Amino acid sequence: MILVFELSMPRRGSWDGGWSGSKDYFARTRTFRKAEECRQATDLIGSYRYAWDDGWCAQVDVRQVDGKEAAKIRRASKGFCEYDWMIDSIIKYGEIRDPSKSRQE
Repeated sequence: MILVFELSMPRRGSWDGGWSGSKDYFARTRTFRKAEECRQATDLIGSYRYAWDDGWCAQVDVRQVDGKEAAKIRRASKGFCEYDWMIDSIIKYGEIRDPSKSRQE
């Protein structure tokens, strides 16, 4: 099973309300092979939000894709803006948690 994690910034706290990456596509794929991993991965499909105190809000949309679409996504993606910790948090906790708090657990 392959999941794609797609990043957007629906709320921006910048002076002009813009985001320099708004025209780019930011996504990562993750492959789950074991039966138990696949069952758990199915529960991750959906949308997740994370808000910072400065007014910015990130959204990560998760959906299942096939191998062909995953390859296209990998070619088109500009990375994940160094927010891979959000993907790790979704997989581990089923939500996006503050990375400083997650390290304490």
